This record gives sequence, structure tokens and C-alpha cells, in this order.
Amino acid sequence: MSSNREQVFPTRMTLGLMKSKLKGATQGHSLLKRKSEALTKRFRDITKRIDDAKQKMGRVMQTAAFSLAEVSYATGENIGYQVQESVSNARFKVRARQENVSGVYLPQFESFIDSEINDFKLTGLGRGGQQVQRAKEIYSKAVETLVELASLQTAFVILDEVIKVTNRRVNAIEHVIIPRTENTIAYINSELDELDREEFYRLKKVQEKKLQQTAEVDAQLKRQKESAAKEREQSSDASDSKASAKKNDAAKESQETPDILVEQEEDVIF
Repeated sequence: MSSNREQVFPTRMTLGLMKSKLKGATQGHSLLKRKSEALTKRFRDITKRIDDAKQKMGRVMQTAAFSLAEVSYATGENIGYQVQESVSNARFKVRARQENVSGVYLPQFESFIDSEINDFKLTGLGRGGQQVQRAKEIYSKAVETLVELASLQTAFVILDEVIKVTNRRVNAIEHVIIPRTENTIAYINSELDELDREEFYRLKKVQEKKLQQTAEVDAQLKRQKESAAKEREQSSDASDSKASAKKNDAAKESQETPDILVEQEEDVIF
């Protein structure tokens, strides 16, 4: 369990941080999952378009090869040398732009023809001019198809790499980060619950100790009161005994005094 969780100190602050991390990981996983699905959908669309473009490229290049054979048959000369001599500037051009697909910038190549440049119009004027113009149009379509195929294949390679990276991140978040964070949160909760139980037990023992001390103090006060009451009773008994003794002495004295008087009277008579 400890190897499948983060090594953190179990506190409430750490618990809050782990919960925030889990929330962020869950949101990131959801976003990356959606991104992966969008990229996968675009990847499949590009794969289908590449297949169509390759089939189209095969047909166009086949037609272009036949048109070049017709030009060679019509002119009977090296037409390539004449083309190179007559052309000085490129009439067929390519421009690039970027397309944003779920945060991934895919290069898009677009072909266009500069109508102001037409150095190729006099080629084949002697013989085979019609075949040369037809071959030019067919090869222009072939180059357009080639540019489209190059754009699709470039996007295919980029999307393939990005999808792999995104899927690795999704799997890492889903199978590593989220389970480890959840295990860490469970560990912190268990430790905090254990600390709460320990604190409750400690407070209970402290309360019992205080109640015991209070009971001992009450018992001691009760004993002191009882001893004081006994002392008061003893002192009252002693005072009563002294009073009774004094009464007895007084009674004895009162009894002896008449006898003396009687004796004195008898002495006086004799």
C-alpha cells in the first residue's frame, strides 16, 4: 500500500492538497480523453482521405504517363529540353498554412497557379502543341494531387505522434496518478481517524482522571467534616461531663455545709 501512494505527512492541509490534485487530475483526464477522441476522429478522416488521394494519384499519374508518351510520339524530339529552355519562373506555386485541431497545429499545403506567368505557351508550336498543352494540364492536376497527398501525410504523421503521446498521458493519469492520489487520500483519512480516536480516548481518560480526583477530594472533605463533627461532639461531651462534675461537687458541698452548721449548734448548746 505504501508503495502505491505518495510519501506525505498525514495532515489536514495535505489532505486538502491531495483532494485538489485529485480534482485537477480528473479534469485533466477528461480533457485529454476528449482531445484524444477528437484527434482520433480527425486521424481516421485523414486516413480515409489519404486512401482516396493515393487512388486518385495512381489514376492521374497513369493518365499523365500516357499523355507524355503521346507528346513524345507527336514531337519526336526531346520535349524536356524545350520545356526547360522556355520556362524561367514557376507558374505552379504552393503556400502553407496551419490548422488548429484540439490544440495541435497541422500544416496544410495549398497549390495555386500564377496566371501572370505563362512561359510555357509557345512550347510545341512546331509540332504536337495540342498534346503538349494537354500533358501540361494533366501534370498540373497530378501536382495538385501530390500536394494534397503530401499535406495529408504530413498531418497523418503529426497526428499519429500526438495521439500516442496523448494516450500515454491519459493512461498515466487514469492508471497511475489518480489511483496513487486516491490511495494517499485514503491513507490520510485513516491516519486522521486514528488520531481522532486517540484524542477521544485521551480526553476520556483525562475526564475519568479528573472525576476520580474530584471524588477523592470530595471524600477527603467529607472525612474532614466527619472528623470535625466528631471533635465537636467530643468537645460537647467533655463540656457536659465537666458541667455535671461541677454540679456534683456543688451538691456535695451543699450537703456537707448543714452538717457543719449542726455540729456548731450542738457545740454551742453544750
